[in-house]
Amino acid sequence: MSDPASLREQALSLLASGRATSRADLVEALQVAPSTVSSVVRRLLEEGAILEEGTGVSTGGRRPKILRLREAGGVYAVTELGARHARVGLCSPSGALLAAEEFAVDIGAGPTAIFDEITRALDDVRDAHAPGQRLLAVGMALPGPVDFPHGRLVGPARMPGWSGYDVQSDLIDRFKVTAVVDNDAKAAATGEHVTRRATGDVITRRGPGDMIYVKAGSGIGGCLITGSQVHRGGRGLSGDVTHLRVADSGERECSCGSRGCLETVASGSALARELAGRGLPVTGTRDVIAATVDADPVVVTLVRQAGRQLGVALSGLVNFLNPDSVVIGGSLSSLDVYVAAVKGMLYERCLPPLTQSLSIEASIAGPDAALIGLGHLLRETADVRPS
Repeated sequence: MSDPASLREQALSLLASGRATSRADLVEALQVAPSTVSSVVRRLLEEGAILEEGTGVSTGGRRPKILRLREAGGVYAVTELGARHARVGLCSPSGALLAAEEFAVDIGAGPTAIFDEITRALDDVRDAHAPGQRLLAVGMALPGPVDFPHGRLVGPARMPGWSGYDVQSDLIDRFKVTAVVDNDAKAAATGEHVTRRATGDVITRRGPGDMIYVKAGSGIGGCLITGSQVHRGGRGLSGDVTHLRVADSGERECSCGSRGCLETVASGSALARELAGRGLPVTGTRDVIAATVDADPVVVTLVRQAGRQLGVALSGLVNFLNPDSVVIGGSLSSLDVYVAAVKGMLYERCLPPLTQSLSIEASIAGPDAALIGLGHLLRETADVRPS
């Protein structure tokens, strides 16, 4: 049976997505006793998280009371920062993503220049999609280790000039609201988990279960979701799969200063460098993806090799953790050949009892995963009173 906190979260997600509008809907979706749903609904009503109003259509008995989320009258602003792009969006107080836009940036420009760009972009998206609405809180996901919940970057290998930067304080100073900062892979894993619960795409009867999420784009990040919670580790720095040492890496030098890391053979940046070195007109991960879609045989072969290297690295984690699912997100997850190579290597390297019921697939939340995760995180942590 799901724990009360998990049931509460599932109920809120179902109501937010519109898949449930009554107690009866929640009973059917959650597959629990009516008395259990009544207890969850009563607690949410007491908290002021939901409202009960009007009546629905009868299916034979009394007409059901309609349940809906109580909105706080405003929006959350969310941002995911990558090495070469930033994605900005707005979420409702329920955590639902309302709008998202993407633009090019160079993370090497440093915090001040990047934050100026993001501030302008968030102002523009608010003017376009939520004019006049109050800004309730702001969230940001970053491609480096984040000391959560303090919002300070800790030794990000691919972000020169950012180490130790107090991102949370910068956001608070700029927007004068609560700010939450997280690692991009953790935010994306949260978004994936929330999306799977809301859409009913579950792995086990208790929900998505224990999930290893890997964000494979220009770099590689990871996260473990267990018991519906992000496993953060001692300082919140868990999930750093990108610097796992892998065999057959060619001892390539990594951005962290070491050699033979997973990032040097399985990331979009590594593929772009390798292909450019072979004379192909490739400058970044987008070019790698385009060339793979065009079925360039050299590119397809290298992408498959990169996926197999990621599978090798993940096989040890799967054998150790025995998760219910492995989800590949990030831009490289759009390439079937990459995901298939990861899956094939996991089946080859992992113990058969662990892969018999293991789900290995691409993200269903897609490029919005981190923004969705930030919206959920803000809903859970921001001190916003409903109006």
